[in-house]
Amino acid sequence: MRDLELDIISPETIHSGRATDAYFERTDATLAHADRTPQVVAEVTADQFPTGEFELLAGVKDAAALLADHAVDVDAIPPGRCFDGGPVMRISGPYRDFARLETALLGLLSHASGIATAARRVREAAPDSPVLSFGARHVHPSIAAVVERSALVAGLDGFSHVAAGDQIDRAASGTMPHALLLCFGRGEQEAAWQAFDAAVGDDTQRIALCDTFSDEVDESLRAADALGDALDGVRLDTTGSRRGDFRHIIREVRWELDAAGHEDVDVFVSGGLGVHDLRELRDVADGFGVGSAISNANPVDFALDIVAIDGEAVSKRGKLSGVKSVYRTAAGGHHVGHRDSEPPADGEPLLEPLIRDGDVVDEFDLSLSGATKRAARDASLVGFGGTDRV
Repeated sequence: MRDLELDIISPETIHSGRATDAYFERTDATLAHADRTPQVVAEVTADQFPTGEFELLAGVKDAAALLADHAVDVDAIPPGRCFDGGPVMRISGPYRDFARLETALLGLLSHASGIATAARRVREAAPDSPVLSFGARHVHPSIAAVVERSALVAGLDGFSHVAAGDQIDRAASGTMPHALLLCFGRGEQEAAWQAFDAAVGDDTQRIALCDTFSDEVDESLRAADALGDALDGVRLDTTGSRRGDFRHIIREVRWELDAAGHEDVDVFVSGGLGVHDLRELRDVADGFGVGSAISNANPVDFALDIVAIDGEAVSKRGKLSGVKSVYRTAAGGHHVGHRDSEPPADGEPLLEPLIRDGDVVDEFDLSLSGATKRAARDASLVGFGGTDRV
């Protein structure tokens, strides 16, 4: 038998600084050879100036875990806040103490923030509907917890990945796939639904998948008859090639369930849904499962740039020199300015102390629940999701 391993870089390797680009190793070696250890201030930014396009910050907890125990001070915007230009994180200290960590740091922030931003757009598209994250199957399993945590930061109501739930201390949600119905066979849908009802615990909702062998109306009515009052809802996951007018299908299922006296049976939908779909269906569906529109989000294009060396402002061409601060105004604006300049009269500083001399600051809120609350509050303040995006 061949001895194969998963292509997963271990946490120990990431912490060691080995999960880096080769030129950072060579930079470190060169500075050591030249006996140079400059004191720098470096900032993590996406856009230098505000653009009017807000994004949602996530990944800060993992960034703190990476940078802790290094001889640096770090200030960061708390997770769950919206940002639009300027730094989301500032690192001060001996450059060689964190140079090798740049690649991993940017990956932690970029990927999580991209997913959280996409999930917040989904949340804004159906603000009053239950929405679950179903997209972990589209990413490498080593980052499933990143996907699900970022989705919860954005305000989604749940997720499907079991191990991710173990990692972030939240229970996964979900009922049945088409595979279960297929294993029982054509004409045996009732047996599958009833077996599921008998097998799972009372804490699991009875949501019957109703589009495997026959049309959605037929299977929904059969599921309602088979499970009776135990049935909480039906899920329609109709493949795109068979979907046609999905809105009409949902309305037809709802009509026939009501006509048969099953008004309490909810109708949930999933299957390749995006922001536009949720806007179009939120008045006829009772809830959604959204996958690739969240998990396949483009990472935020963060960069880390040195902006001061040994107390002197500096930058490469095209970047802004000097240490900066960012503020949220009472009207929801985003302001970027020199750290020593006068802040906006009503400006709230967004950067907070995260690490001091290698120790994570106790007062910095890295909790998932705190991030979720901040995301809801900040998104409302800045008008996040005001434009429809697919």
